Amino acid sequence: MGTSQARPITQEVADTGNCSPESPEPALRHCFLYCFPFALLFAASIVAAQQPADPQDQQPSPGRVTVHGTVRNAATGAALARALVQIEGDAETGALTNGDGQFEITGVPLGPQVLRVAKPGFRDQSYATEESGLESEGPAHSVMVAARMPELNFALAPNCAIHGRIELSTGDPADGISVDLFKRVVRFGRGVWVHETTAKANGDGVYRFGNLPDGVYVVATEPALESEPAVSVVAAGSAANIARNGYASVYYPDARDFASAQRIRISAGAQAEANFTLALEPFYPVTTSNGPAASRAQTASSSSTSGYTAVISDPSGHPLPYTAEYDDTTRSLQTNLPDGTYILTVRGFQQQPFSGGLISFFGRDGRGSAQAGSVTFTVSGHPLTGLRIPMGSPTPAVVHLNVVHGGDGPANAAFGASNAAEVVVLSLDVANGPPVTNGENIWSMDYGADSIGVTAQPGGYWVSASLPQRGVCASSFTAGGVNLAREPLVLSLTVAPPPMELTLRDDCAKLTLTLPAGVATFLSGEEPMYTVYVVPDFDTVQDLPPMAVHPSSGATLTVDGLTPGSYHVYTFTTPVHLEYRDPTAMAALSTAGQQVTLEAGTTATLTLEVPEK
Repeated sequence: MGTSQARPITQEVADTGNCSPESPEPALRHCFLYCFPFALLFAASIVAAQQPADPQDQQPSPGRVTVHGTVRNAATGAALARALVQIEGDAETGALTNGDGQFEITGVPLGPQVLRVAKPGFRDQSYATEESGLESEGPAHSVMVAARMPELNFALAPNCAIHGRIELSTGDPADGISVDLFKRVVRFGRGVWVHETTAKANGDGVYRFGNLPDGVYVVATEPALESEPAVSVVAAGSAANIARNGYASVYYPDARDFASAQRIRISAGAQAEANFTLALEPFYPVTTSNGPAASRAQTASSSSTSGYTAVISDPSGHPLPYTAEYDDTTRSLQTNLPDGTYILTVRGFQQQPFSGGLISFFGRDGRGSAQAGSVTFTVSGHPLTGLRIPMGSPTPAVVHLNVVHGGDGPANAAFGASNAAEVVVLSLDVANGPPVTNGENIWSMDYGADSIGVTAQPGGYWVSASLPQRGVCASSFTAGGVNLAREPLVLSLTVAPPPMELTLRDDCAKLTLTLPAGVATFLSGEEPMYTVYVVPDFDTVQDLPPMAVHPSSGATLTVDGLTPGSYHVYTFTTPVHLEYRDPTAMAALSTAGQQVTLEAGTTATLTLEVPEK
């Protein structure tokens, strides 16, 4: 039996012959694999109907057989007609199912093949991980074509949809009003929210989000000014003091903050309806004093660049889709807002070329003075001018790396003082609310203590650690005694978090997972693929992604880089999005998992308990 290193499920799928999920041309590939085969099959059927069959053409070729089976609706069990079953990589080899959901593909070579199954309005199996960048079509089916070929059975899940109509209090059409869709996903073992997509209402005020997988969603409208587009809020001269009418950002059904939004749960092809009634109301100008601008003028120089960004949030700190822009004429920030209470967070920067190790305010590309501040204010029936924002230089957060060296051998080279490669990459996810989309949620660290500029929007964040160096694993991660595996990291623009302590080890353990003898030998038909989670029984921020185990990749899978301690291993017959950091979700599982204890620097072996499919 062979041994392979543990890889995320995306890599395992790629090894079966699929294009990489991170391919730069997924849309072209999707069109080629899906649209083009339909056209070829249609043309071939016309040619076949016009030409008489040659008896010699009906004779099977040596080493080739007929593959046949059925495609059904995963939600109802009903047969699916006109679903495309295709040999991947061969646009001319495929078949459409008949009225009974049956298909037949002749002349298929013996040996391993990769099949795709597709039908408009339906989706095949998904990936176990919900990381961004993965193709929505999910992993393909690995099939061993043999002389005595069994019937193949596939099931496609019907897509869901959320649709609705936007009605305006004025009776005018809601044409062009944008609607945002948020989805709850599992990332690094935790449930978090991501921005899924944006749609625009048509001339009848109707919007629609189609092709959605089962899940929990939130829908919200973006603000719209009646008198001018909301893309530019800066007004010159006296126009800056004139209230404009508009439509506020509203979460379905009628909430002004994310916490009060209704969660829309859809599954099995459900079509959810979410209608909005938006009232026209005044949007009052809000302008800051010229304090930030004056500060910028004092610190800027010919060899540096400087500027400001602003985010408007609700009282809970969740970002809202209102825009604040800098006005060069008045040297102030301007926005237009309906009545309500808001937080305006301003971040400024001045960057100069450098070759040091301090992470600057907006990343690692520059270093210079930084300005940040926030203010809570209320708009109530009149413009708000001269809003002052106390600005200051953020105090960098500091992460200390503590190294535990075990065994008698030399320490891991990753912990050498001269090593410049990344030792750990820390990712932040908003603990409870919509995501921050400015991309400033990743810290990359070399060996040693590192000062980190607080670049993320103020709030609470879950921290996850990825360790690109082999033979390195993570233990505890704390901030002033707070266990960051259990509690979110609280960030502020003006107050640095307590010094953080991240403990890394070089005495990591390995775990070899073995398929039982009954499924390790794969002879013919669709190959079983199992999703495996190795879940620590102790607190750690190290990310352990789901893995795929299947016979053709070898009967064993070795997982390395594991922190010594107790684990539970869970095996599923389908891709599963497992919130393994949530005790409630784990308690709801129908399986107790398999317990295994890993000793430092050793390799343990576990035969997987595979559930029946």
